[in-house]
Amino acid sequence: MAETHVLFVEDDDVIREATQLALERDGFAVTAMPDGLSGLESFRAHRPDIALLDVMLPGMDGVSLCRRIRDESTVPVIMLSARADSIDVVLGLEAGADDYVTKPFDGAVLMARIRAVLRRFGHAGGGAAAAERDAEDGQGGILVFGDLEVDTDGMEVRRGGEPVALTPTEMRLLLEFSSAPGTVLSRDKLLERVWDYGWGGDTRVVDVHVQRLRTKIGQDRIETVRGFGYKLKG
Repeated sequence: MAETHVLFVEDDDVIREATQLALERDGFAVTAMPDGLSGLESFRAHRPDIALLDVMLPGMDGVSLCRRIRDESTVPVIMLSARADSIDVVLGLEAGADDYVTKPFDGAVLMARIRAVLRRFGHAGGGAAAAERDAEDGQGGILVFGDLEVDTDGMEVRRGGEPVALTPTEMRLLLEFSSAPGTVLSRDKLLERVWDYGWGGDTRVVDVHVQRLRTKIGQDRIETVRGFGYKLKG
């Protein structure tokens, strides 16, 4: 089996070299770049399986790089941020990142996050827990919610008959909602099912992805239940 190819863009020489060695010891093939422009060139040349992007980069910052990557690909992206409370975290998620890790990070935590993202991207969203449960229950096929159609077999979404382009993470999130319309799903439950977190995570990841999903399928389609979570209107 081919090695998983990681694009790692980090301007700090020590962090870049140490993290690259750790990733390679863990069995990944790594292309490491020191700035955003070279990172974009490398992405286009090699089409990696996953991208790790530092937020603060010379030439082109990590948020802008993430946005450029997302314009061309649904490859998973993890942002690396120096501060957990930084607005850069939200900006990175809004730009299309799937997750983030705060620096300084523990190597084991980073590896766990990478593997969690790769697991849920293994089949372009086709391995989503909701889809698996639907298949087991014989409930796969076309689910219809007003003008929204969700094809759980073909992993396609249409709104008003027009195709809707979702990232694999957005697709997994929609599958969770569509498997239980009208049921309130807590942020912690969504972190567990969609992001494969077996531990507590930052619920901003959920909030930003829900907002991104709303812009694509309709702002009023997913309802916020204050103090509890979100639900898909049946």
